[in-house]
Amino acid sequence: MRIDILTILPQLLEGPFSDSIMKRAQDKGLVEIHLHNIRDYSTNKHKNVDDYQYGGGAGMVMSCEPIAALIDKLQGERKYDEIIYMTPDGELLEQDMSNTLCLQENILILCGHYKGVDERIRQMYITKEVSIGSYVLSGGELAAAVLTDSIVRLIPGVLNDETSALTDSFQDNLLSPPVYTRPPEFKGMKVPDVLLSGDFKKIEAWREKEAYQRTKDRRPDLLQ
Repeated sequence: MRIDILTILPQLLEGPFSDSIMKRAQDKGLVEIHLHNIRDYSTNKHKNVDDYQYGGGAGMVMSCEPIAALIDKLQGERKYDEIIYMTPDGELLEQDMSNTLCLQENILILCGHYKGVDERIRQMYITKEVSIGSYVLSGGELAAAVLTDSIVRLIPGVLNDETSALTDSFQDNLLSPPVYTRPPEFKGMKVPDVLLSGDFKKIEAWREKEAYQRTKDRRPDLLQ
């Protein structure tokens, strides 16, 4: 898989992709993550990529020309399965979306800034608009990092134990059950006996029950 991220702050994304699972996935050759600076495609001598919005109002708008020039260049090199714009008014990122996107070959992600990008870019190029929650960030970079992480960890071979992702919260519309490790007793609190029993059928039944109860208590909307 290849993921191209278009941003005015590529340095903000270097950290999230240079360590842990994201780094391991790239080192294994399972994913390529390329950061592109939109300012490099500005024809303005000051490398500006924004302008005042028509109709007045507070806040600047990202201009069409540098974004279009960069997307056109990348599209000339490969076909993208999705061109995604990270925006608060996009479709809410949920596990099903990540499951689908991890099967794609080439994804392009555009990070917005200021009041967002010129609407014509959204209409001409964007195939999917994604939000990570009902709040506003300073830019789309952190949201793009969240989306990328949620996709890459699902690629076969990225996690040491591939079954781990299958038991994560939301994979079956349930939250994950409680988990425990050594010691068996900590400050008077004991690990449930069933987890120490070695009876995997009972353990699985316990986990299913606990997952259902935790979902009912914390996210009953998922049970709908």
